[in-house]
Amino acid sequence: MNIHEYQAKVVLREFGVPVARGIAVFNVGDAVNAAEELGGPVWVVKAQIHAGGRGKGGGVKVVKSLDDVRKEAERMLGMTLVTHQTGPHGRVVRRLYIEEGSAIERELYLSALVDRSSSRVAFIASTEGGMDIEAVAKDTPEKIKTFTVDPACGYSPYVGLEIATALNLHGDQAKQCGTLIKTLYEAFVAKDMSLLEINPLVVTKDGRVLCLDAKINFDDNALFRHKDVQALRDPDEEDPMEREAAKYELSYVKLDGSIGCMVNGAGLAMATMDIIKLYGEEPANFLDVGGGASKEKVTAAFKIILSDPNVKGILVNIFGGIMRCDIIAEGIIAAAHEAKLAVPLVVRLEGTNVEQGKRILAGSGLPIVSASDLADAAQKIVAAVQAH
Repeated sequence: MNIHEYQAKVVLREFGVPVARGIAVFNVGDAVNAAEELGGPVWVVKAQIHAGGRGKGGGVKVVKSLDDVRKEAERMLGMTLVTHQTGPHGRVVRRLYIEEGSAIERELYLSALVDRSSSRVAFIASTEGGMDIEAVAKDTPEKIKTFTVDPACGYSPYVGLEIATALNLHGDQAKQCGTLIKTLYEAFVAKDMSLLEINPLVVTKDGRVLCLDAKINFDDNALFRHKDVQALRDPDEEDPMEREAAKYELSYVKLDGSIGCMVNGAGLAMATMDIIKLYGEEPANFLDVGGGASKEKVTAAFKIILSDPNVKGILVNIFGGIMRCDIIAEGIIAAAHEAKLAVPLVVRLEGTNVEQGKRILAGSGLPIVSASDLADAAQKIVAAVQAH
């Protein structure tokens, strides 16, 4: 689960993390009032969307008058902001963050994430913070340093010292950095974050180390422990089909291809997506119905796939272990009737009650193509879509 920058700063401020003062607003009048409340002479008007690269896309502007606050608020609110993370369709800006200006001397980069290779929380730091951090990672990766925290020992002050040294911070600024790293680690663990990114982390001209931006992702599997975090969800920033899938506890991610996939098991779903690409088409989604889905759950999954206008064909790939093939077959038929199936459908069933499932599909009267194995299924759906 992602949240907006202003929400991330509220979360961090609760742990004592130094962040610039700011006020979230939803209309132009409140934007001007917020600037007046913060006091001048410099403000930053920031579009709030769940994507990075806002500065390059025109979604972050430094202004020096209340008139300019108003002009930028009028320009940004309602605009479709396109960045390298939103894709070409962009995101509609529905809220802004008006922040006090900061006299910046240096821009640094700092993030924390779960490093699966070491099973630890890893901090990533660079002296080259700001809008071009992706170029730094590509062109001069040696300028990016990684530090891990042993979960058995917890945070130790030497980690903060090492990061401060990597960021060329000394004296009081190094002490501020050490305190910051300790606090960020505590927040990361306490709130079950999966990503915490500060870009830029700045050193101001008066010597303060300050978090000027903040991006936080939370582990969805731990949200049941954090009702306060759940309350920060912004449905407008989520894909409607992904929201619908979440109601049925389906693992669904929308993609840009033409072949809808319904599979049970994440590994099998990824293999199905790969083989579709191998035979010349692109998957329209990742969808794992899980190991013990009901007929209703399968029906919902099928209808979600069909609601995507980009879907030109559907591949169902089920291995019946806990999941029974006859249940899948009944769900497919029910959904196909409800959604008025009008695209090619290829089904590959294997496992528990497979023969019963195949008989149900064969007797449905629907134009369903049966496949003997995964390769056969992929070839058939690709050929059907290309012919269609």
